[in-house]
Amino acid sequence: MVADYVGIGSNKKSHAIVDQGSLVTFLDTRASHVAQTALYGYLRTRAGTRYPELFENPDILTSINIAKWQIWLACLSDLCIFAGQTMYLSGQIDEPTIQQFLPSALNKLLADTGQPAEAGEDFAAAREKIIQRVATCDWTLERDDDTVFSHSPEALFYWSPIADELKKRDKTIVKNSVRFRWLEIRRSLRKLLDCEALAANLRAAEIESQATHMGTDNLT
Repeated sequence: MVADYVGIGSNKKSHAIVDQGSLVTFLDTRASHVAQTALYGYLRTRAGTRYPELFENPDILTSINIAKWQIWLACLSDLCIFAGQTMYLSGQIDEPTIQQFLPSALNKLLADTGQPAEAGEDFAAAREKIIQRVATCDWTLERDDDTVFSHSPEALFYWSPIADELKKRDKTIVKNSVRFRWLEIRRSLRKLLDCEALAANLRAAEIESQATHMGTDNLT
């Protein structure tokens, strides 16, 4: 059901990514999907039959909610970088356009999300780090592989409310589990991202913006 809701299941037709709105939807839903399935899957594996009890303990529930939002931010960061590199490697969208478009889409998504009450006091600082990472990325150096998916595995390992001595035993498995979850998302992005249509829409938006500014200047 979750897979169908976010558009990676077989029962839901996903929409092409051709503008900021469709990109924001893709980034949000896929980052949420990876963050939540990775976190809850890890907790379920470690807790076993006592998994439901985790959500009855207020302290543990608080930690789970904080972890959920931190991992979502890390997933969003990785996916933004991958989306940008995919755009650049398509040859349809140049680096300056990506440098302007992706931070704008990310800021729109983060503004819509706001500061969740359950996200904890570190959420704002983590959000700023993501904004900085995307804003300063050199898209010409990126490659079409999984090397950019580095923040999300680290976030799952760090923020999961599991005892440190247990996490140390799980480190490689936990991080690889997140990388594995990105495989389908990467395939989905390549399939849905219509760089030709996106480039055309961005050019049209730029022309409209310039015309609006010219009209405003003439009125003044």
